[in-house]
Amino acid sequence: MKKITTVLLFAFMANVTIFAQATLPDTCSFVGTTVPTGWVWTTTNLTPYYPASGNPAPAAKFSLSGDMLTISFTTTPGLLSYDIAGNNVGSAWTGDFRVEESVNGTTYTTVGTAYTSITATGPYVHHTAMLTGASRFVRFHMITHTAGNIGLDNVGIRAGVSTTQQMNVTQSGNTILNGGSFVAGVAVLTPLPITFTVQNLGTVGTLNVTGATLSGPAMADYAITSSFPFAVAPVGNAPLAITFTPSAAGTRSAILTIANDDPTANPYIINLNCMGGTSATEPTAQPTALTFPVNKSYRIIGNFTAAAGTPDGYLILRKTGSAPTDLPVDGTVYTRGDMIGTSKVVASNAATGFMPNDIKSSTQYFFAIYSYNGVGTFRNYLTTSPLTGSVTTSGTMMPAAFYSSISTSTPTFVTDLHNLVNPHNIELYSNYGPFMMNFLYQRDTTGGAHVATCSYSGENITYIGTFDWTTNNMSREHTYCQSWQPTVNDPNFTSRGEYNDYHMITPVDQNNVNAIRSNYPLGIVVGTPTYSYMGCKKGLDAAGHMVFEPRDSDKGDAARCMLYQCICYTGTGTNGNTDATYGGSWSLPNHISAAIPFGQNQNVLKTWNILDPPDKFEISRNDFVDSLQNNRNPFIDHPEYVCHINFDSMTYSAADNCTGLGIYENTSASADLISISPNPSNGNFMINYTSAKAEKVSMKLVDMLGRIVYVNDTKVNSGVNQMEILLQNVNKGMYSLEFITENGKQTQRVIIQ
Repeated sequence: MKKITTVLLFAFMANVTIFAQATLPDTCSFVGTTVPTGWVWTTTNLTPYYPASGNPAPAAKFSLSGDMLTISFTTTPGLLSYDIAGNNVGSAWTGDFRVEESVNGTTYTTVGTAYTSITATGPYVHHTAMLTGASRFVRFHMITHTAGNIGLDNVGIRAGVSTTQQMNVTQSGNTILNGGSFVAGVAVLTPLPITFTVQNLGTVGTLNVTGATLSGPAMADYAITSSFPFAVAPVGNAPLAITFTPSAAGTRSAILTIANDDPTANPYIINLNCMGGTSATEPTAQPTALTFPVNKSYRIIGNFTAAAGTPDGYLILRKTGSAPTDLPVDGTVYTRGDMIGTSKVVASNAATGFMPNDIKSSTQYFFAIYSYNGVGTFRNYLTTSPLTGSVTTSGTMMPAAFYSSISTSTPTFVTDLHNLVNPHNIELYSNYGPFMMNFLYQRDTTGGAHVATCSYSGENITYIGTFDWTTNNMSREHTYCQSWQPTVNDPNFTSRGEYNDYHMITPVDQNNVNAIRSNYPLGIVVGTPTYSYMGCKKGLDAAGHMVFEPRDSDKGDAARCMLYQCICYTGTGTNGNTDATYGGSWSLPNHISAAIPFGQNQNVLKTWNILDPPDKFEISRNDFVDSLQNNRNPFIDHPEYVCHINFDSMTYSAADNCTGLGIYENTSASADLISISPNPSNGNFMINYTSAKAEKVSMKLVDMLGRIVYVNDTKVNSGVNQMEILLQNVNKGMYSLEFITENGKQTQRVIIQ
């Protein structure tokens, strides 16, 4: 929970403004995770940065129509400078991109000439322009995007010199914009003196303040105590005093209008939103008509109708499993990601739409929306009868007929599957952060922070602001190692689809995980690991080969990532790579290097594919990548497909070649006779077995290393039999339950959490 406390003055006081402003001169080179105060992004990228491009890197990124970077400032501007370049492999940027300035933040004029085309991947070009002295806003605006992207770097605005009078108002050192707001609070019928400071930022002309008036619904609660007119010398200041005496509890709103001879700020208006007591007026109504116009396996968007009475904002809570019943506390400001009991804050603002993250397929999400008024410790929530609703996300978004042309009984199965998923759209490796991290992997947490998880180890990385790979010690891991890829020596390798494929790239810790895995194969570590980090480890497998083992819940994911790469790019030429080991077939390597004279065991990957089937997140991930690349990982949609491919040679197997793995057997004449629930479990679960006769059965639980951790022989009766398994001191992980009857053996996966 994040609680925002306002300034204490006599009773309770706070200052807020509509738009934070920069102090000139100001610059930004886009290093770090946030832009400076007064700089605001309007973008669907969420992470609008190029980590590997700039002058020097990083740089701001503009890639879609409507992308804007707006800068607001309070004083006269001077010279604007910036560096700009095209940022798209193979094609120039085209569209309508403009640098604009505005006096009021509403009406903008173009600075210089509008850009319509910028050369692809050319050098950053430095530009300058003199801004109009009356301007208080500058924005970089991609009005129309046709092709390519734009990189923007080293933006700076110098302070200008105003010779004419220029009015600015502060209170306790904080600027209140013309049209901004001031908030304070005091006990009912108690006078509260408030003094504003009127500044003249001009260097020559005298500022003449000729009068001030009050208007609005609670104007009678305010009194102007200063005398008029008064003059403010150049670069000088003078007080303007009022008194607030609330006649009733709650919000007491009025408008202070100050007449003056500043040519750009007459009149100067301050919205007075002071409180009688310690809370704003409670809203009288909740919003209505909650709908979900976007419902995908990886994303939902909710909309609702604003509440009657126009409250200041809405607090939106989310929960899975049941509707939120947690109540917000008056005087507390919650930020996105905070927890109220068991409910997570999705949003806290005036918008009537929201887009939560951390969305998984086939999951029901419940929402409760509360109206509120007031800022800071004056916040007052209407906690009765909130707007509620729920939505169940889509299951797989795989098109119904997507695999209609694919059959595991057809000799051309491998070729057919390859042709189905390749060619496809190419999304650049550098865009993995803006797309995959911020739209899929990023989760909100308390204090306005975000969390992303290392796929291999399970480590949670917490960060505030925009995700940055270097700052967070994360990397974009090629599950199928770069050095294994037949096209690695192609001069254009990093622009090819196989290098950039999001189906195969996954986020991991760089120093503690990625650097340790290096280009070793994935496998099962036996005995004492040579290295371990949280859920992953490195060591020797049963054959004495050095392997890297990801955490249990990622084993199937990693396997399907790697096997996807094989099927998607099989047949891709070597493009000058003379290493005969690969031969362009994209088979799993059997000899990685002189230092690693062995390869990737396909049976390990096939075993993991069965023991760790696709979960809800992996299904969502497949759908999201499909929305970007226009292709799917077929082994997530159909895990059984891997059993008809020999990945050592990328050839077809008519027979199910997973049956010899020892974890995928069913020699019983009757299939699906056993079921396990719950699964996953904490080690205590029930086995339901339907038998055609009384017989003796044998049960054996085997871990991933082949060690027997539980064995039991028992007699069962004809019909349905229930057997309770109570396991103690058994490690978390995946296990194989072998259920042997007189007719044969069945094996099922068991997960203990």
